[in-house]
Amino acid sequence: MAEDDYTVETLAAFLHLDPAKVTKLASRGMLPGRKVGGQWRFSAAEIHHWLEERIGASDANELEEMEEVLERGHHEPESLHQESLAEMLPIAAIALPLPSRTKSSVIAAMVDTASQTGWLWDPPRMIEAIRGREELHPTALDTGVALLHPRRPLPSILGQAFVALGVTQNGIPFGGGHGMLTDIFFLICSTDDRGHLRTLARLSRVINDSQFLADLRACEDPTAACQLIREREAALVG
Repeated sequence: MAEDDYTVETLAAFLHLDPAKVTKLASRGMLPGRKVGGQWRFSAAEIHHWLEERIGASDANELEEMEEVLERGHHEPESLHQESLAEMLPIAAIALPLPSRTKSSVIAAMVDTASQTGWLWDPPRMIEAIRGREELHPTALDTGVALLHPRRPLPSILGQAFVALGVTQNGIPFGGGHGMLTDIFFLICSTDDRGHLRTLARLSRVINDSQFLADLRACEDPTAACQLIREREAALVG
């Protein structure tokens, strides 16, 4: 058993479910798991990916519920004080416009933008990790937004958790469905799994509004973009 594997009991605590519910979901193939010596074991990486997929397929109400689950009963250092999305997005990590015209150059430019904060210590490793995640499954959405991130958090190369933002002047092919082009890029830099999932859920709620995205595309400077996100987030969380 790998050190970061979940048992039925620890996964139930993580997901705030009854252990019997976890066992039932696993038995029905609705949770990624395997039996070892007759006992269910769940890879942390596979559970992380499963939760990402659930967040990506959730509606506004489900995203709010997911956030509430991820906020309860956790002990990871990053999550002891979970900042708002606006607090996690420093002006230095916003590029308007983002001077990129290809998928590869977008990834490099977003990592370079993130490194301006001084909190990202190994840009080449982050670029490699993001490219690996994109090869596994593109993070571009049909709304013209991509939520870039490594497959797993990279705490060893980050000073703290934060988010970066870039908006290109024109949309580019980034792997979205139905031939959609992408022009808004967020880079999620997290230091633990739960913090990453909570940020992903909050960000998914924030961008789930066409007027907000239109207003973000129209922003002419980082300060305006940050204020727009702050106002949108405040409207969501009251």
